[in-house]
Amino acid sequence: MAVADRLLFVWLYRLFPLVLNAVTIVQPETIIRWHRAGFRLYWRWKSRSRGGPPKVPIEIRRLIRDMSVANRLWGAPRIHGELLKLGIEVAQSTVAKYMARSGRGRSQTWKTFLHNHAAGIAAMDFLVVPTVGFKLLFVLVILRHQRRRLISLTVTTHPTAA
Repeated sequence: MAVADRLLFVWLYRLFPLVLNAVTIVQPETIIRWHRAGFRLYWRWKSRSRGGPPKVPIEIRRLIRDMSVANRLWGAPRIHGELLKLGIEVAQSTVAKYMARSGRGRSQTWKTFLHNHAAGIAAMDFLVVPTVGFKLLFVLVILRHQRRRLISLTVTTHPTAA
């Protein structure tokens, strides 16, 4: 089967996915496989290298990393300056990119924070509820997170600051 025939089937499948039910010449799985292969080829072509800045040699990347590990207090400007003294010309942003990350641990997630502090956290909501007689009731609800216990439920027809 020619490439043009395959493209025709893939194109029909893209426009009308139900064409798989009517296809008798080719197995539906074959058309789907062709479609996926075409999709992979397209994205491989789309993400090809189009030049850009020259790649930094691995030796310089290792040197930047080693300098940042050996001198934890040095930032990218200092390491950049030292590299310039050695005759290695790279951008300061490149130095920052290849420096070793700081050894500090990551901070806790929001979920962990909520779990650890649930006893001291409350949720509050103020809402308006229309009644059957088209009057408005104003409701203030306060819940404690730890046990999802109701702390306060206040209903009024005329809310005030108090």
